[in-house]
Amino acid sequence: MAFYLKLYALCTAAFFALDITWLGFVARGFYRHQMGHLLREDTNWGAALAFYLIYVAAIVVLCVLPAVEKQSLTRALALGAVFGLAAYAAFDLTSLALLRGFPAGVVPVDLAWGVVLTGSVSAAGFYA
Repeated sequence: MAFYLKLYALCTAAFFALDITWLGFVARGFYRHQMGHLLREDTNWGAALAFYLIYVAAIVVLCVLPAVEKQSLTRALALGAVFGLAAYAAFDLTSLALLRGFPAGVVPVDLAWGVVLTGSVSAAGFYA
């Protein structure tokens, strides 16, 4: 059990570090420009934290542990990339389909970020 908790903690730290860097610094202006009309003035941190905790658990179970079993970094990267694409597509494409004013230009950027972020966290988890 300690192994799984350590793995989860390390993946959570990697995820937070990467995503906060992306959202807070690298792409902050892009998202504000594209989605400013949709953004809340006050972030719902409870919802954000719930997403992070659930998503990282899914990364560990669906991407990292199968890669560790096969002793394959390539598997970690591939599973992470596919899972990231699917998860981010679920949000972005559903939003594009249902929400008035959701900018289409956000979709490819966000999908690419989902692939890079989840693949990177999966690789970090594999190395842990």
